[in-house]
Amino acid sequence: MVNLTRIYTKTGDTGTTALGDFSRTRKTDPRLAAYADANEANAALGVAIAAGGLREDVKATLLRIQNELFDVGADLCLPLAESYAYAPLRVDEAWITDLEQDCDRYLAELEPLRSFILPGGSAGAAYLHVATTIVRRAERSTWAAIEAYGVEPGAGKGEGGVNPQTATYLNRLSDLLFVLARIANLPTGDILWQPGGGRKTSPKEAPASGD
Repeated sequence: MVNLTRIYTKTGDTGTTALGDFSRTRKTDPRLAAYADANEANAALGVAIAAGGLREDVKATLLRIQNELFDVGADLCLPLAESYAYAPLRVDEAWITDLEQDCDRYLAELEPLRSFILPGGSAGAAYLHVATTIVRRAERSTWAAIEAYGVEPGAGKGEGGVNPQTATYLNRLSDLLFVLARIANLPTGDILWQPGGGRKTSPKEAPASGD
């Protein structure tokens, strides 16, 4: 149960913050970067939905993902431990399977890509492309946290490991968001990449004799 009675606490004014097990760590801790990036991705999804123009089934999928991203952040915030007073909510294989099934279902509606595409099109699609890049950053941040702390549980309050399923979840999520951005552009089609910015190129002149 969440009960927010105050927004500012002043406890972080010395550059530290509390993790989910109430241990203190520096605000430069890679775990914080990981769940901050997940939170930023969640905000980008909120903008994509608010921008309008998305199908109802896509909005429902994104709303589920927004809730899951809160849980991903909570997972990253709570170091792995050998035991807990209460079993925490952790990302597991079922969450990843759901994303893969979503990806396959939506991808079946799309033509195969034969070119790279540019972020843009409708407002909803453009914001989904932004969210895709943020999720990819969140995945990189999560791997940095895994490299720093490993995947083994700690003895208790303190420096436990990081659940590697969070990184896998974010990897699959970036794939799904890319697909959903294309779905959002179905009415008008993807914006295709034009090598060289679309400039017309002329054959290179033969070098002068002796060059």
